[in-house]
Amino acid sequence: MKITEHIENAGGKTLFSFELLPPVKGKSISDIYDAIDPLMEFNPPFIDVTYHREDYIYKQHDNGLLEKVSYRKRPGTVAICAAIMNRYKVDAVPHLICGGFTKEETENALIDLQFLGIDNVLVLRGDARHADSGFIPTPGGHAYATDLLEQVANMNKGKYLFEDHDAYQTDFCIGVAGYPEKHFEAPNLKTDFKYLKQKVDMGAEFIVTQMFFDNSKYSEFVEQCRANGINVPIIPGLKPITSSKQLISLPKIFHLDLPENLTEAIQACKNEKEVKEVGIEWMIQQCKELVKLGAPVLHFYTMSNPEPTRRIAREIF
Repeated sequence: MKITEHIENAGGKTLFSFELLPPVKGKSISDIYDAIDPLMEFNPPFIDVTYHREDYIYKQHDNGLLEKVSYRKRPGTVAICAAIMNRYKVDAVPHLICGGFTKEETENALIDLQFLGIDNVLVLRGDARHADSGFIPTPGGHAYATDLLEQVANMNKGKYLFEDHDAYQTDFCIGVAGYPEKHFEAPNLKTDFKYLKQKVDMGAEFIVTQMFFDNSKYSEFVEQCRANGINVPIIPGLKPITSSKQLISLPKIFHLDLPENLTEAIQACKNEKEVKEVGIEWMIQQCKELVKLGAPVLHFYTMSNPEPTRRIAREIF
């Protein structure tokens, strides 16, 4: 079922969902189930599965030469989505990214997903590799999320890369990312909304936001989206702070602001256990307010650590 249909069928009730981080290469499927099982009591209608592009390591040989070796840290999403849908009978939402894929590889992945009965995809540009100073497109691939979105939208119209005959029209419900505090590469919010509106006009049917810790950011973002003619569901992305190190890492990695009250409360903690309690309690109150604001879904970035999300969800659902 499409995410838009899940939201419509909920009749205004806020739904629960979460994002799954695939285990590192060499782990088993049981690691995925261990990350999902504790959260199934909240009846998520869908589960997101992230994708991480290939990265590089440099292998030094005995002669002193360095060899650049490509490797993937984590398995892809197709098999993981199939396993989730088979075991839990819920919709799996794979992330599609630009980096690491040619257009042909993207098309093949979409065909596989369609044959599996997957109805939703989340279209993202993806992050740059650690070894690169900025995002570098894969040769023969897409440079921007809009290009990737266009390919999915074309397949929904029966337009494939090379076929010149009538082709099957896929019916993917396409999601995109939104940034309540502006994408770090955008010069300003106006430009950010311009491109977000373009994605919706191209066929995006729902938006999942970057994490935030100040609900006024979400409210303002929704208000500005509506003012710019963006009328699709806007799903807040959420993650509790569980470590004092995140006071530095979250703003640095995700380019967001942390509220002063939250920062001061964490800095006053005597140990990491207290930090975790402060972060969870903050998120509980944040979620209660988001439900009152009419958020269609509370979507948690669990990083495959279900325990904090489980504690929060038990207070909300």
